[in-house]
Amino acid sequence: MNEGRYSMTHLAKAALLVAALGLGACTDPARLGGGSGDGGFGGGTGALGDPSNPASIAYFNRTVGDRVLFAVDQSTLDDTARATLGEQAVWLSANPEYAVLIEGHADERGTREYNLALGARRANSVQEYLISQGVAANRLRTVSYGKERPTEICSDESCYQQNRRAVSVVTAGAPVN
Repeated sequence: MNEGRYSMTHLAKAALLVAALGLGACTDPARLGGGSGDGGFGGGTGALGDPSNPASIAYFNRTVGDRVLFAVDQSTLDDTARATLGEQAVWLSANPEYAVLIEGHADERGTREYNLALGARRANSVQEYLISQGVAANRLRTVSYGKERPTEICSDESCYQQNRRAVSVVTAGAPVN
């Protein structure tokens, strides 16, 4: 009987060791070739390309700017937002092989339903502006996440301000239909 318990204990330990090693492999930052610690996302040289290459998504995110911010309960673009979106339109015109998903976001205040609607209005404002600047509508899609995906978590205006945003997520591929 002790032999059975002994072998089961070793079997359980071996299974835990294999699981731990497997999970450790999942956290290797170089697995996508970026080596930036972000798995190729966030502007390293992995899946997004070289940030010094003007035709790369990393360049778009870092140099052009992938987001615009909004005032409380607003979906109107201010001068800073229009300037950023103007640069996005220029970049998108020079790089027609990319499509864009425009994500609308809100801060944590208000109901889920209200914030989903507000996020949708924000994403639509960005989409309409990019179209007015010559970006083909079939390259743009919108989605609202409302308050479900904050970038900052605290109950302070500095956090709320960063969460009231629309983000242009650039993807390689044919225009959307």
